[in-house]
Amino acid sequence: MSAVAVASSPRDGEQHWLSFQIGHQLYAAPLLEVSEVIRGGELTPVPGASADLLGITHLRGRIVPVLDGRLRLGLHEQPPADPAGVRIVMLSHAGQLVGLRVDAVGELLCIGDAVIAPPPPGRASRSDDPVSGVLSWQGGFVALFDVRRLCRLTTESDDVA
Repeated sequence: MSAVAVASSPRDGEQHWLSFQIGHQLYAAPLLEVSEVIRGGELTPVPGASADLLGITHLRGRIVPVLDGRLRLGLHEQPPADPAGVRIVMLSHAGQLVGLRVDAVGELLCIGDAVIAPPPPGRASRSDDPVSGVLSWQGGFVALFDVRRLCRLTTESDDVA
């Protein structure tokens, strides 16, 4: 999953997504909301935090929470197939930064005329469901994330009483 699937010159209407693997499934986040990808480092645990919060890390003077992608999605804990491929994808939304630990980083997806379908029916109804759509990709599919819901971030309008 190291190849890059990018058109040489972006066309109007193209959306760019960074794909990554969590468990056996491929997911993607909008490239505009990916600030960087780093190797895992020392995390400081946060007592009393939710189970999917691995801890916090310092990133160039900022304290950043890091979520476990598997636990955030309700998947079973298990070691990644390739521990050397584990990365932390730094996601940014409305000035807030959150890390997401993933099993491997994949391709850069350029979605032009591709049809993004809604999440499959029959899934558990959750107001914080992080999957905003599904894209057919290379004989399988990629679940597309809504970064705000994935990272449980608030918006300015959420703060207004």
